[in-house]
Amino acid sequence: MKKKSAVTRRDFLRGTAGLAMTLGLGASLPPDTGAEERARVVLIRDSQVLAPDGRVNETILQNMLDEAVRTLAGEQSSGPAWQRFFNKKDVVGIKTNVWTHLSTPKEMEEAIRRRLLAMGIPEAALAVDDRGVRDNPVFLKATALVNVRPVRVHHWSGMGSCLKNYIMFVRFPWMYHGEACSDLGKIWTRPEIKGKTRLNILVALTPQFYGRGPHSVDRRYFWPYQGLIVGTNPVSVDAVGAELLRKKRIAFFGEDRELDVQPIHIAAADKKYRLGPSDLNRIEIIRLGWQEDALV
Repeated sequence: MKKKSAVTRRDFLRGTAGLAMTLGLGASLPPDTGAEERARVVLIRDSQVLAPDGRVNETILQNMLDEAVRTLAGEQSSGPAWQRFFNKKDVVGIKTNVWTHLSTPKEMEEAIRRRLLAMGIPEAALAVDDRGVRDNPVFLKATALVNVRPVRVHHWSGMGSCLKNYIMFVRFPWMYHGEACSDLGKIWTRPEIKGKTRLNILVALTPQFYGRGPHSVDRRYFWPYQGLIVGTNPVSVDAVGAELLRKKRIAFFGEDRELDVQPIHIAAADKKYRLGPSDLNRIEIIRLGWQEDALV
């Protein structure tokens, strides 16, 4: 296999500044492409969004999403806020995630659909899909995308992230598993994706903060965080999500217990592909709602 000039695990540095990376590529780094110097991410939580049996309160979840979008848009009401990101002529693909053990909640998908329909986008111009996006007629014509998935650790990429969620847009996803999925940012430069994603949402209702192996599922490492991480930039949203999982491992184990790989693809998307800031010092985190044990 041809050796890639990509990052490796030892390139990934963790600390109080958040995700950072020394790529060591020197002059091979692409020129400045106008990537954001700073980004804003909303972290919103509600202690009542999950019932004791784990069911999602759809009304509370809708309110959480609306408040996050209003805050990002700088609007006082939901209608104008959503109109900052979409218009009624858009064709919108909602990229979800169907992993059996921690899928995007149907209530979350419906909360997004409800607001897009309310602003006049026809139902025929909306689709929710994961593994069929390459053949879905709405996604093929999409002018706008919403990227929504649960946050969890991941065997191949370190973290199931917004960046990772678009791997189904490529014909052979396994080709991006090498070197800790450090080239996931490249997918975001594809014409069917580039510049179309209006919102990135990490569902942090019950994140999985630790696991080893390709299909690791251990309920001891799921916890009711009852939050959403929302922003316009996938790198920055993922950086906040990665820091949340790291802080939870420290709180749970007394140390940042080693994963199969570290989520270096997030910093690579910043430093190599210029998709947005991964350094927490360049990310404004707006914390809303329930703050107990927020961790980040």
